[in-house]
Amino acid sequence: MAQDDDARIAAARESFTGRNLTGSQFDEAQMICGIVKRRIEKTGSFREALTDYAHAFARSERFDAVQAETVIRDMFKALNGQTMNAMREGLKERDAEIERTPSEDIHLMARSIPDRIKDGLTMPFYRAYDEAGLELSQKLGITEQTAKALMKETFQEAEGMDLYEYCKRVEEAYHRPVREAERGARKAEAFEKHHITPTL
Repeated sequence: MAQDDDARIAAARESFTGRNLTGSQFDEAQMICGIVKRRIEKTGSFREALTDYAHAFARSERFDAVQAETVIRDMFKALNGQTMNAMREGLKERDAEIERTPSEDIHLMARSIPDRIKDGLTMPFYRAYDEAGLELSQKLGITEQTAKALMKETFQEAEGMDLYEYCKRVEEAYHRPVREAERGARKAEAFEKHHITPTL
């Protein structure tokens, strides 16, 4: 995987657009492409992120936002082997396919959320839900947004209760006491630091 990434980065550097960028411009464009890719994977859209980051990229360069957007689009294609729109369309098609024929993985992943909240190092619902959504989206090749919606629907159908409400109760019972204890320990530590009397 790392070799593939290295090869794509090298190919992007040698592309028409890549050759015309300075080292720092190339690095910034590559990072922006990573952010845009992540947005596509998460929500299935990229337009807003592309516009925002193209403007930010152009602000400190000798080209305008339109040119910056072209650079980012070209770099994205070189780095990912497809355009932003092709990636988005592929995910959307897969989303629709999964929605028509739901997978058992969806229910299993939804059931894992309460366990993530309460087992081991506890975590809040929003984080457990996000982690499960990311895992499911990568496993099924769908957007995280769709993965989360499907988990919510499947949980409701299979368990007869709302995923959010159930998990918030689990969070209250398991994660909140841990968080409160950590806060108390931090406060006590801060208090001790401020009230240490020097020894003579």
